[in-house]
Amino acid sequence: MAKSKSGKSLVVVESPAKARTISRILGSKYDVRASVGHVRDLPKSDLGVDVENGFAPKYVVPRDKSKTIKEIKAAAGKASEVFLATDPDREGEAIAWHLIEAAGLRELPLSRVVFHEITPDAVQEAFGHPREIDMKLVDAQQARRVIDRLVGFRLSPFLWKKVRRGLSAGRVQSVAVRLVVEREREILAFVPQEYWTIEAEMEKTGATPAFRAKLAGYADRKDKIEINDGDTAEKLLADLRAAAYSVGKVQKKKQVRRPAPPFITSTLQQEASRRLGFTAKRTMAIAQQLYEGVKLGDRGETGLITYMRTDSVNVASSARTEARDYIAERYGKEFVPEKPRFFSRKVKGAQEAHEAIRPTSVMRDANEMSNLLTPDQTRLYTLIWQRFVASQMADAEFDVTTIEINAAAPADGETYLLRATNTQLRFAGFRQVYAEARDDDTEETFGTNPLPEISEADAVALRELFPEQHFTEPPPRFTEATLVKMLEEKGIGRPSTYAPTLSTVQDRGYVEREKKVLRPTDLGMTVNDLLVEYFDSFLDIDFTAEMEEELDDVASGEREWVPVVSDIYNPLESALEGAMEAAPKQVEESTEKCPECEAPMVIRWGRRGRFQACTRFPDCKGTRSLDGEAPEEPQETDEKCPECSAPMVIRSGRFGKFMACTRYPECKGKKAMAKSTGAKCPKTGGEIVERRTKKGRPFYGCADYPKCDFTTWTRPFPQPCPDCGKLIVAEKDNKAKCTECDWRGEAPEQTGEPVPVSS
Repeated sequence: MAKSKSGKSLVVVESPAKARTISRILGSKYDVRASVGHVRDLPKSDLGVDVENGFAPKYVVPRDKSKTIKEIKAAAGKASEVFLATDPDREGEAIAWHLIEAAGLRELPLSRVVFHEITPDAVQEAFGHPREIDMKLVDAQQARRVIDRLVGFRLSPFLWKKVRRGLSAGRVQSVAVRLVVEREREILAFVPQEYWTIEAEMEKTGATPAFRAKLAGYADRKDKIEINDGDTAEKLLADLRAAAYSVGKVQKKKQVRRPAPPFITSTLQQEASRRLGFTAKRTMAIAQQLYEGVKLGDRGETGLITYMRTDSVNVASSARTEARDYIAERYGKEFVPEKPRFFSRKVKGAQEAHEAIRPTSVMRDANEMSNLLTPDQTRLYTLIWQRFVASQMADAEFDVTTIEINAAAPADGETYLLRATNTQLRFAGFRQVYAEARDDDTEETFGTNPLPEISEADAVALRELFPEQHFTEPPPRFTEATLVKMLEEKGIGRPSTYAPTLSTVQDRGYVEREKKVLRPTDLGMTVNDLLVEYFDSFLDIDFTAEMEEELDDVASGEREWVPVVSDIYNPLESALEGAMEAAPKQVEESTEKCPECEAPMVIRWGRRGRFQACTRFPDCKGTRSLDGEAPEEPQETDEKCPECSAPMVIRSGRFGKFMACTRYPECKGKKAMAKSTGAKCPKTGGEIVERRTKKGRPFYGCADYPKCDFTTWTRPFPQPCPDCGKLIVAEKDNKAKCTECDWRGEAPEQTGEPVPVSS
């Protein structure tokens, strides 16, 4: 490959936004290009793994990346050297390696640069200390990709055969579904148990206010008091009404609380779910924007946070020092701890070489940034900024007062213990800026039970008793926040997998999100039960966690990746062979008769859920809905049949609604119905509508087909490009790009109604 002696240095990153930010930092001597994500992957149409020859992956360059590779290869031919500046994790390392292979860059001077924040200092430091590709990280990512492909590609056809086509199984997603299903079954099987609590309103003789004390047990022994019914509660109430009360102990102590560490991927997703109502996918998309660079007026694009896929709570010493200086100036020296704070992680596989998620400069105050960011960016940046600043602040201090009161009952000689507690905030410390949210959406309050100044010699009297009946509650359903927390605690998945896992199980229809809670669907429970019955060991939580540890061992060079894959694949194939023979087709008995031939019907799974089908299928194709009704009646239209000019009606088929001739089956004329995108065809100005291939894959084309042959695989938007006025189409992570110029930005909302189009 020819090289120009005076050529620029080529820098390749993943995204255009990141490219713009880095280009501004590096200057005119560097040509910064974006690969727009992965440039090679396993093929979609076949397994793509040679299981007979060391599980060698067969990578291909997708058609939509051919142009990108060609441009990078051409730019490399003019460059004096090439820097691969993809993200600082295993996936980023793998993308850099794939770029070398796909674009044929091995003959050039190559360097890998890694930075955890896109700021001038961090970028310049990285380019001053380049390194080679770390093949241990690449192998770990390859192993993960190959295992996921083998599991998904082998188990999915099993589900197609036993449930219905179009389903999928995955190494991590199936475990996530299992957790949700098992929690739902716990809830369904839960039997509430009655219990009572008793509070007493007490007063110090001659003092106000009155205060509440709770019955806690016995004063002279550690036995618990079980109040499981009203009769027991009444007996205790009678004892307490007749009891003589005295102060047993008064304790005052100072309580200290440390701030939470700065965010990692999982805790950011959890807190954004609790506080902002964001899904994990939405959180990561916005965090990506903040990391890659946001335009700050005349200052140009600037990365506002460090890399957002991390499981480390480490903080750079420079950032810690900057935070301490800021806190002293903004809040006062008393809010700065005596020594800088350091945090450590206890989660398996944490990569301590990474940094926590923090603002790249704490001096970019969250309030100041609100005028320069979108509302969602502002909310997430504020959360990250507050959490980091609070993590470097002084402890919060509380005064905790506890009064223990003895109640001596004359009837049976028992002495009961009542306890009153009040917590008062003495010094806000880190709480001046931020306090962690709770999964139950409640806020912690202080000073709610003011206590009088009291000593053990003081007399107290009972004013009133307050018995209350309760019933135990089942475990709560998972939210996205608590499911991510569970996955992390169990060692299932890694930072880059949480958001796509949660998104996938919902997109597949296995789990649905109702308000904030996650519920398994009937389909999810059916698929889970089938997989657990025949592939229990592969969906076992401990097994999946151990597999993650083995992949971490590959990344650290302690294991070779091929044996790790082999240990998974061979037992999987054996289990699959037996399951294909033993597992029954997932159908249920039905009491209905076929509307076409009167034969018995069964309940099957279809693309739109469960339905009743004739047992004589495919000889008879009679169907009914689950409520026993026949399919919906055809809707009349003003359209004429293209074959015989008879009126047409709207019917429902495998791929949605379509128009059919009213003379069917004598005439088989039909017209497709497609959802309008609202976008205009760049060739004719006609409507662009959503269509489907014969295999059901969606694509978009001009409604004037066959007169116009315009098509695109990516979803178009009705809004024109703000720079050139041309068509814009969807990209990953809720982004959009122009089909003509270099514009990229947020994807706008899209709506559309079904319209008739040419067949």
